[in-house]
Amino acid sequence: MKIPQALRNTRYFLNGNNFNVLCLFFFLLPWMTQAHPVPPKKEFYSLLVYHLKDKGQEARLDTYCQQALIPFLHKQGFGKIGVFKPVTNDTTLYILIPSTNLEKLLKWPENALKDAAYLQNGKDYVETAWDQPVYSRMETIVLEAFPEMPQLSAPELKGPDTARIYELRSYEGSTERLYQNKVEMFNKGNEVGIFKRLGFNAVFYASVLSGSKMPNLMYMTSFESRAEREAHWKAFGADAEWKKLIGDTYYAHNVSHQDIILCHATPYSEY
Repeated sequence: MKIPQALRNTRYFLNGNNFNVLCLFFFLLPWMTQAHPVPPKKEFYSLLVYHLKDKGQEARLDTYCQQALIPFLHKQGFGKIGVFKPVTNDTTLYILIPSTNLEKLLKWPENALKDAAYLQNGKDYVETAWDQPVYSRMETIVLEAFPEMPQLSAPELKGPDTARIYELRSYEGSTERLYQNKVEMFNKGNEVGIFKRLGFNAVFYASVLSGSKMPNLMYMTSFESRAEREAHWKAFGADAEWKKLIGDTYYAHNVSHQDIILCHATPYSEY
């Protein structure tokens, strides 16, 4: 490395160690000032859960999603929207909305009622009569992405759409401390990493900030088929790293209840 004359002259005023450190600093300076990749911004999610009484409500809600809701959300700058239905005859519909802006995520229903296109395209939903509702009940779950997976991921599935399985899970904790312990198990304990290594095609992992079953976390994985789902969970249960993790007494008793919902994506879902 060529040392500038001014620096060479300063050697008379610096001891050898200081001079060497200064040289090292100038040698590393170009690397230190290089642009480093910016980590992805953490996302928040709104999971809308519509409970429906019959196929008539389901059809009306499908129309609303396709013609009014999803176009409005895209116009507002939201990303891909996921829409899922249970594989059973349970008439429930789940809508997954992502955003890096929590305030925007919370305010979209208010802003939608100011949008002319939304009001026109969603007229049946917005102006439905009191005795002809589009749904029996709805709930909104607000979530915050885990550090180990800060943004949604589109699953890498290649099989027929109708065979694909999306598995939505909710893990509740009996106390806030034990719930946080389970969140830590997913992140620092590398439960997320185990799922990734075993090819579970996760869509998201997140803490619930507001919902009806708190304290709880939720996550969604995906599979080519129901048979592949069974094979993946069998491999997970036999995995050495998972056995070590679940055997760690530090993580004992951190789930008091779990809900497992197997879903298909609707034809208009973007996941």
